[in-house]
Amino acid sequence: MNNRPPEPPHGKRKRDDEPRKSDNNNEGPEPNRNVRRVWLIVGMLFVFLLIFTLFNAGSSSSNYTISQLVSDIRANRVEQITQRGESEVVVRFRSGNTVNTRIAPGSDIGSILVRDYQMTNDEIARANIQYAASNSTGPFLFQILIIALPMVLIVWLLLRMMRSARGQQDQAMSFGRSRARVLRDMERPQVTFSDVAGSDEAKEELREVVEFLKDHDKFIRLGARVPKGVLMVGPPGTGKTLMARAVAGEAGVPFFSISGSEFVEMFVGVGASRVRDLFDRAKTEAPAIIFIDEIDAVGRHRGAGLGGGHDEREQTLNQILVEMDGFETGTNLIIIAATNRPDILDPALLRPGRFDRKVIMDAPDVKGREEILKVHARGKPLAPDVDLTAMAKITAGFSGADLENLINEAAILAARRNLKTIGMSELQESMERVVMGPERRTRVITDKQKRQIAYHEAGHALVHYHMQNLGPIHKITIISRGRAGGYVMPLPEDDVALQSREMFEDQIAFAMGGRAAEELIFNQFTTGASNDLQQATRMARAMVTQFGMSDKLGPRSYGGGNQSIFLGREIGEQRDYSERYAQDIDDEVKRILQASYERAIGVLRDNRDKLKYLADYLIEHETLDRQQFEQLMSGDDPLPGLSTAPALSDGD
Repeated sequence: MNNRPPEPPHGKRKRDDEPRKSDNNNEGPEPNRNVRRVWLIVGMLFVFLLIFTLFNAGSSSSNYTISQLVSDIRANRVEQITQRGESEVVVRFRSGNTVNTRIAPGSDIGSILVRDYQMTNDEIARANIQYAASNSTGPFLFQILIIALPMVLIVWLLLRMMRSARGQQDQAMSFGRSRARVLRDMERPQVTFSDVAGSDEAKEELREVVEFLKDHDKFIRLGARVPKGVLMVGPPGTGKTLMARAVAGEAGVPFFSISGSEFVEMFVGVGASRVRDLFDRAKTEAPAIIFIDEIDAVGRHRGAGLGGGHDEREQTLNQILVEMDGFETGTNLIIIAATNRPDILDPALLRPGRFDRKVIMDAPDVKGREEILKVHARGKPLAPDVDLTAMAKITAGFSGADLENLINEAAILAARRNLKTIGMSELQESMERVVMGPERRTRVITDKQKRQIAYHEAGHALVHYHMQNLGPIHKITIISRGRAGGYVMPLPEDDVALQSREMFEDQIAFAMGGRAAEELIFNQFTTGASNDLQQATRMARAMVTQFGMSDKLGPRSYGGGNQSIFLGREIGEQRDYSERYAQDIDDEVKRILQASYERAIGVLRDNRDKLKYLADYLIEHETLDRQQFEQLMSGDDPLPGLSTAPALSDGD
């Protein structure tokens, strides 16, 4: 069990060296923000105008004078006079209308009428003068509000404009900043070399990098020049990124991670600026690791492709070359890059002094696959019948990612079946699911089609059994899976590093077995052999043109060496041979295929009874495992579970 604390999630804590959200355009579309801003300004102006209008409607004085008021009182047109505060007078007429007028502050409307206009007490009483207390500071505060509100609005608009301009300036400047994710301290990858299996040689190469980062002076004292860059090369899924994280976890240094595609933008010069910023930041935190994933995105051969290449990408590559070549002697900084296309990288990247070392991350062998399965099985409840060694043998060609997916699919399958543990059957089912796809048991086929599929797969299995250079068969089934109507799964005993001519010929005969059985039993051909013919033709052509396994054409390679890596693998293939040799190649490929087909037909004719027996069993039970198949081929008693042994006859 791995007792190390779980790796904390990335990106939960803000850091000054990380790009702001605005730099990544994550705040929402700019047009929506502008629309909301405009509507907010319009709303504030509307409220201001409404308040101003109400104030004028209720508080402003008219042209109504005291002399007119006296005349209206004596004409008995006034119903009530109300004095509000010190200067405002509201006159309400018997008709219902109301007017406002003003008097000198501190005056009294009754005293004015008596003193200045000699009105009698009866006339004053008829005027019905009332006094209403009010806050005398109201108009003054409202005037302040009228003056302050536009000023506040103007200041707010200026601040918004300045903030917007500063944000646009920051966004423009952020184009030149590196997008690398920096992991330090607790955020550093908790993966170590113990979590990486199946790549022992690669780990040994990278241990020196870890030692250099931990004890830099030991190498400097001896005058050693430690590699500046390590290039990890391998097919997809072989653990290149995982290995880089393990180096960071072992060394305990800051880990700068970035993808090659994140350097290049549509703006000229941005990629080179980001490269400079990345290296400047890494140097300030040395010792550190810079990991560039998929470096072929910016490291392609300069001047290649249609139109002479891409100027911005080439400027970015030039800046990477300059930065790697311009390290100071004491700079404790390592660059690790990963790619699955080393053939397209610029030679300047691979020269000594830049990416000095090339670490090969290839598909694991049987021992490596077993170790990888054990790593991914940690913490998962396995049933007692699980044999990871056997699973490693039947997963030849699987990468580390494939094996991790296999374990995960098995766990999902066990949960779907409501099991407490993961059994061997779930592992085998998940392996076939990864290779071929899910089963299609609901696929409706006629009895005639089922019989044709059974004979087709039985022909493959029978020919395979009689080939001397092929391993045993793991499983035979006529249950549809993926796009295949049925399949025969061989089980190689060991990983094969070198293939002989005889092995190729046996594999081609095995591929021809299904078509040969169709001709022998039904005297007709179906489309079920299309993929078999493609594989057989590809192997036969490789024997002739790549491996020199043709007596007629001799030990020579024909074509295929100068493919265009930018226009596709087939478009730019260059033929370095004449039309005469092209005809000879076609004739030799046809001869190999025909000879292998005749071998398959001969094996099936000699074992026609076993072919029929095997096909009948598949029709009834649909699947054979290795033990049942070998029991049938050895001539023992009928297989257990078969209700009636089929008659072993020659005809059908």
